[in-house]
Amino acid sequence: MSIIVSNDNNKNLFAVFGLLFGALCWGVVWYPYRLMNEAGVSGVASSFYTYAIAIVLGCILFAKHWRSVFTQPKSIVWLGLIAGYTNLAYVLAVIDGEVMRVMLLFYLSPIWTLLLAHFWLKEKTHITGYMAIVVSIIGAFIMLYDPKLGGLPLPRNTAEWLALSSGIGFSLTNVITRKASHLSLAAKCFAVWVGVLVVSAIYMPFTSQTLIMPTFFNATNWLVMGVIALLLMGATLFVQYGVTRIAATRASVLFLFELVVAAIASYYLAHEVMAWNEWLGGGLIVAAAVFAASNHES
Repeated sequence: MSIIVSNDNNKNLFAVFGLLFGALCWGVVWYPYRLMNEAGVSGVASSFYTYAIAIVLGCILFAKHWRSVFTQPKSIVWLGLIAGYTNLAYVLAVIDGEVMRVMLLFYLSPIWTLLLAHFWLKEKTHITGYMAIVVSIIGAFIMLYDPKLGGLPLPRNTAEWLALSSGIGFSLTNVITRKASHLSLAAKCFAVWVGVLVVSAIYMPFTSQTLIMPTFFNATNWLVMGVIALLLMGATLFVQYGVTRIAATRASVLFLFELVVAAIASYYLAHEVMAWNEWLGGGLIVAAAVFAASNHES
């Protein structure tokens, strides 16, 4: 019995590490995407190519699983499309928006996860869960309020709306991943990668930019996109592993490590500084996420 407990503890520790590693990757991946944007490659195009690279590398990594490609349940399609939108919206948001505002709007996701886990996964909600919803709403109100704009404190530009919707998509992705325990790790990862590729291809005609041909890129561009692809692959693999083994609300809170990484990276790499109301509102959002985590019972 002690051996089984030890193995379970090791798996839980590795799952926690996986989520923290994923948060680290997503906390810095915005910067190489901005470099690609400055080189004349839109977020949609760079997402298309980086995930195409990830798919190619994934085909090599998971070569032995190819026979099961056409026997997957329909739920994998929803996972791919929702994860595809989530990742693309996140990339577009961090390219054009202020990194920390985008991150904080995205990290209202533990609240959406809490609601979805309660009604869909039937995870029991405690009073701390309801408190988390109230605190997060207050935090968002303080962070978004701008007396110069008047009216309701809503996201002020397209990037912030994308960040908010990406957070909702992230919650859906986590809950679907948790519910779809019958899917293998390889299947979930491929669903995410292919999903972003498909959503990027669908979104491309609705933008003013056309898909850039591979001949446009120089060696530096390919190197940057290769680094992004490796970060995305690592993040997807570890996150899918972790989310499958840890309750959805607790997993969402572990992802808050991304805020720490992003805050440091945005200060030193993008020289972005947050206003006092953004610090206060963001702090309340983080506190709400911790409340959401305490909703989980081991």
